[in-house]
Amino acid sequence: MIIKQMHTVVGLITLAAGLNAQAPLSLQGAIRKAWSDQAGLKAGQAMVDFRQADADAAGGLWFPTLTLQAQGIRTNEPMMAFGIKLNQARIGASDFNPLALNHPDPIGAYGGSAVIQQPVYSGGRITAARRAGEFLFEAEQATQSHRKQETARAVVEAYFGTQVAEQALIWMDDTRAWIQGLEAFVGARVHQGLMLESELQRLKAIHAQADAQKAEVVRQVQSARSGLGLLTGTGPVEGPLATPLEPQEELAPGVSTRRGDLAAADLQAKAAVEGAKAAQGSLLPTVGLEVGAGTLHHSWADKGNWTWAAVGLTWKVFSAPDRAKVQSARAQAHAAQEMQTFKHQQAEHEVRLAQASLLAAQAKYIAAKASIVAAEESKRLREARHREGLTPLTDVLDAEAALQGARNLLLQSLYDLRINRAALDLATGAPIEGVTP
Repeated sequence: MIIKQMHTVVGLITLAAGLNAQAPLSLQGAIRKAWSDQAGLKAGQAMVDFRQADADAAGGLWFPTLTLQAQGIRTNEPMMAFGIKLNQARIGASDFNPLALNHPDPIGAYGGSAVIQQPVYSGGRITAARRAGEFLFEAEQATQSHRKQETARAVVEAYFGTQVAEQALIWMDDTRAWIQGLEAFVGARVHQGLMLESELQRLKAIHAQADAQKAEVVRQVQSARSGLGLLTGTGPVEGPLATPLEPQEELAPGVSTRRGDLAAADLQAKAAVEGAKAAQGSLLPTVGLEVGAGTLHHSWADKGNWTWAAVGLTWKVFSAPDRAKVQSARAQAHAAQEMQTFKHQQAEHEVRLAQASLLAAQAKYIAAKASIVAAEESKRLREARHREGLTPLTDVLDAEAALQGARNLLLQSLYDLRINRAALDLATGAPIEGVTP
């Protein structure tokens, strides 16, 4: 009943304040807005695009390479001058004159070439690099998915943290109004000589304390709404929040799926293994095919043409830097595998912790609902007895303090219930608040 009344009051206040402000924002809408508008997640998506382009580049290493070259030259360097004439197919007997060979006249030429290179065997480097690129791309996708879930949990915390602060502000105004009413009553009794002036002064001091507390709660509300706006990428949220703090139905466990960060750890380990294979391939021979054609002109009609085809083998029989890179890649693969194991162990710990926290929050919520009913009844009785002169003011103030404590416990237990439910969903891989991308 208390929570239903709380929701009614919150709804009326937020509706009145939001008529000229933003439309009501649901929790699901806030999560989706964060996924689409938050700059941090946009940066994460850019990393996914980068990994995809990187994987595409690695996959293209098996395709042939076509190189086109155009050139123009003028020289009197003896060897180049003779070679240019030879490539132009215009060598004559006079070109073998020692004087012409040693001191040729400047010669000009223009032409070009086209060369196609095709790797045939690379020691497994290209295949391993392609697989590593694909694994890293998939790992970045999984990481981005987990980043979205972490953002969703943060939105849950900020969303309900805002509601907790705003409800605390409503109750603080209730307390201040109650103190003002009590001040009027005690002031009248003091004027009649039925109460001491000290009791009125005590109420004024408590009133001042309540004003200071309200200022702090107002700051918390502003901070919470600003934080929610940061997560959703919209700036401070001004409109009412449509999803109530108290669950409208029992929070059933979500359908668990594979966590994005665990999938990323598995894929990163696979990528590191492929990276070690690529490094190992640098110690093996490579075979390549090259086909080309060239032309060199003295004039448009006076030219020489040629073609060539070659198969070559290259093998670094010994390279200390390459061997060091192999050892480094193997160490990196081992580190990735150990991190993969640790991530899985950490996830199991997070599930156990989230389950225990959720059970504790549920128990605290049940106790809080009972305590707030008892605190309200105790305050009502003590206040009635105080008006009859049967109970000192300190007892009434103690009852009000107890009620404030019970209210704070109720808000904290509801907040813990929602965020621990979100933490369990994150730990098990279930959609947070049922929201899926």
